[in-house]
Amino acid sequence: MTDSPAPADPGETALQFDVDGAPVSALSGRPPGADATVVVAHGAGTGLEHPFLTGFTRALRDAGLATLRFNFPYREQGRRMPGRPAPAIAAWRAAVAAAEHLAAEAGSAGEPIWASGKSYGGRMASMAVAEGMPAAGLVFVGYPLHPPGKPDRPRDEHLIGLTLPMLFLQGTNDPFAIPNEQLADATARIGPNAALEWIEGGGHSFEVKGRKRPADEVGAGLAPAVAAFVRAHAER
Repeated sequence: MTDSPAPADPGETALQFDVDGAPVSALSGRPPGADATVVVAHGAGTGLEHPFLTGFTRALRDAGLATLRFNFPYREQGRRMPGRPAPAIAAWRAAVAAAEHLAAEAGSAGEPIWASGKSYGGRMASMAVAEGMPAAGLVFVGYPLHPPGKPDRPRDEHLIGLTLPMLFLQGTNDPFAIPNEQLADATARIGPNAALEWIEGGGHSFEVKGRKRPADEVGAGLAPAVAAFVRAHAER
């Protein structure tokens, strides 16, 4: 890992780590007393700098959790949309390794490392875990269960059989999870290790019709549920 220029948020440090020999950008932050890290990946059409993720990770740190958010390789290469899953899965493995290294440097070696992501970022995290990547748990911030309008093409087969804790945060108006019963059924089939929390009226970015809020505020509003889930499983 190498340092990068200072980020806009004074609570974070910019760094880079290698994915298959190429550097990707990341931002890390650790509040005093943190005993778990949440690694966060962006959605398909954005990057780590998106205000939603800025607000989300800042609120997680305010709740006492360390954070690491990073770019996928395609984003670093200037492309707008992802290609094959393999580079994203490799990026997830490298990001978790970076989080473990940062925790050890802070005197917290072996602390729980959680994998979280907005939409595509969360799905890639789950695919990495299904392929053997270690993680204390998964947090999905708007899971893309199927392409909009195509519930006959679900993306949940790799989730069945995973036994680590999983939290699904989902808007009831998210076109990637309509009908809602389909995601409820998927989490039921995963088993009791999966929890589903609906955000009433929320769209794919958790926007609620008739209630305009900045994206960083929307992201921050989801952090308490995530922190509570992480803490609950740390106590078991």
